[in-house]
Amino acid sequence: MILDFGLTKEYKAKLGLGKKEEIYYCIPYDIDAAGNYIKDAFVVVSTQRIFVLEKGELKESFLLSDLIEVKAESEISCGIFFVVPQATKEAQVVVRYSAKHLARFAYVARGCGELIAGSSRRIVSEEYEKTCFKCGRALPGTKECPHCSKKKEGVMNDFFRLLKPYKLQLLFIIGIMIMVAVTSLLNPEVQKRLVDNVLDDRRGTVSQAIICLAAMFAISMLTMALNISKNYFCSKLGSTISMDLRRKLYAKIQLLSLSFINDRKPGDLMNRVVHDTRNVSNFMADAFCNLFTVAIMLVFSVTYMLILDWKLALLSFLFIPVSVSISIAFRKNIHRRFHMQRKKEDKINSNLRDVITGMAVVKSYGKEEAETQRFNETAESYATVQKRNEVFWAVFFPAMNFVMGIGTYLITYAGGKSVLQGDKTVGELMQFVNYTSMMYMYVGWLSNLPRIVMNMVTSVERISDVMHQEPKIVDSENAKEHSIEGDIEFKNVTFGYKSYEPVLEHIDLKVNKGEMIGLVGASGTGKSTLINLIMHLYDIDDGELLIDGINIKDIKAENYHSQIGVVLQETFLFSGTILNNIKFARPEATTMEVIRAAKMANAHDFICKTPDGYNTYVGERGYNLSGGERQRIAIARAILNEPKLLILDEATASLDTESEYLIQTALDRLTTGKTTFAIAHRLSTLKNADRLVVIDGHHIAEVGTHNELMDKKGIYYGLVTAQLEMQNSKKTEGSDNNNE
Repeated sequence: MILDFGLTKEYKAKLGLGKKEEIYYCIPYDIDAAGNYIKDAFVVVSTQRIFVLEKGELKESFLLSDLIEVKAESEISCGIFFVVPQATKEAQVVVRYSAKHLARFAYVARGCGELIAGSSRRIVSEEYEKTCFKCGRALPGTKECPHCSKKKEGVMNDFFRLLKPYKLQLLFIIGIMIMVAVTSLLNPEVQKRLVDNVLDDRRGTVSQAIICLAAMFAISMLTMALNISKNYFCSKLGSTISMDLRRKLYAKIQLLSLSFINDRKPGDLMNRVVHDTRNVSNFMADAFCNLFTVAIMLVFSVTYMLILDWKLALLSFLFIPVSVSISIAFRKNIHRRFHMQRKKEDKINSNLRDVITGMAVVKSYGKEEAETQRFNETAESYATVQKRNEVFWAVFFPAMNFVMGIGTYLITYAGGKSVLQGDKTVGELMQFVNYTSMMYMYVGWLSNLPRIVMNMVTSVERISDVMHQEPKIVDSENAKEHSIEGDIEFKNVTFGYKSYEPVLEHIDLKVNKGEMIGLVGASGTGKSTLINLIMHLYDIDDGELLIDGINIKDIKAENYHSQIGVVLQETFLFSGTILNNIKFARPEATTMEVIRAAKMANAHDFICKTPDGYNTYVGERGYNLSGGERQRIAIARAILNEPKLLILDEATASLDTESEYLIQTALDRLTTGKTTFAIAHRLSTLKNADRLVVIDGHHIAEVGTHNELMDKKGIYYGLVTAQLEMQNSKKTEGSDNNNE
């Protein structure tokens, strides 16, 4: 998201910036004090002041040093940007803006807060813009507007870059295309000789007629064979390119940061990997395989027509500029139609995936009919766009053919008069009409080409959008492999999934090797976020995270992740066997090592009771197994990896007493001697933690052992007391029900 739109020299001059004063943010606002929409209005934030520019004039300014805070608050369909001066300590409205600027002003308000606090950190936004600020069009899930981008040629460059590894195959196919064009152009010449030299006034013999017919047949057979070869090799090449693209896209998505994956709908990414790559293959099979043939035949047929009769040729060309002009005029419209259709397709795929994945929840709440209705509405919206596009094309393409076809009637009339007057032979007229028909057919094919090309360009744009992304988690230049000992330190760490909304602020915490840390706090306080930072799924916004005294960015990510063990509340198992799921962390592990890990996780006994033992298929996401069984397989997977650092996120939540006991004993074995961070739903399970860290209000509120925090009677004491009261209440209700 753009946070600095830039100012002209004239506007900068009105600000009167000091020598060391630098502009950090410059964003537009679009509602004036009277509530009317306006243009040419900006809020500018420098390292020292906030300026308000409206219609080229400096409206007001505020010294950051005179302010307590700067805030951006959302209201119905709009937002307010206001400051709180130290002198009055009362909020003062600076500007108002429409809903499309809500996130932008929130980022800038956060940036102002950093400057007021004395930090020189510049807030940045990785969010995509929703609309193009030049043309106002909605962006189709890409960073740049396809309509306004100066890199339009970049899409075709990306396409040609895709074709570069297949140069030899392409040259071979182009050679076949040229041969197809040559053979196709020979037939009208042979036909002319048959009519003029053999059939006209019966001047020829039967043998001559047979020779001409045999030549036409042979040329037709050769043309057919060449066309079959051309289509075969083009389809094969298209499938190969599509397969390679899928591989590259999948590999790229694996490399990209978790934040990128979370920002996209699953259906969107699936469409790019499956459907968009298939569209590139379809282009190779449907368009590229005929492109050179059509171009050559069009050039030669036009040349022959001009040589045979330039007047008739010019007459036949009369309606082509009209057809081409209409096609060019509708090119952008066609492009926009396909973008819209693709977005609707993404939405319907995401909807379908959500419902199928959560079918148990849908059925549990009896919402089958409601979900069917919701899906029908999405499907109807997609069908409406698709039908509108197909109807448009069903009318557009025949209309173009009809416009060009008018020329055929004019040529037949004018050429027929020439034959009757003796200026032209029947064979010459037939040859000319054949070349004219070819020309119209190929121009008609070219008028259909924008649809195929725009479909391909749309797909290449979406593919390139992913391929051009850079992962946010990258190794520094000095990154090296490091064997984790277990000392971890947070130094003034601040982080937010959106940098204007920090989830954790100014976190300072030092953890010693082998220590077990219990993370406690209400929902949404940042416990899981702290774990995500330790797992290096996200980079911190400010401060340092040290592993054994080394900045986490200076340790190679792959090496670091290979030394971490993770057991989460929602255990994810891959579709496959129990053996493969346990071996996921270490594919090279032996069967005996897997069995040993399963025994330590208290999983071996139940695995042996399954129909195929370790080769039992666990089903989609492991749903053939119970929650406790899935959890124990996850623990076995972590044990097999022999982690130096262990993450437990609600590992025993929502389980029955027996399963919880088995898992707890397995976890005790797993955590021995390892630095461990644990989040638990039941606070009683964290009693044995070396220290408890209570997170509240995005900060660390309390640190200590269970007994120390209970004696302190602070936040942790309140949480434990509330949980005990809830348990006692349930027991009382249970005994009352039994007495009844």
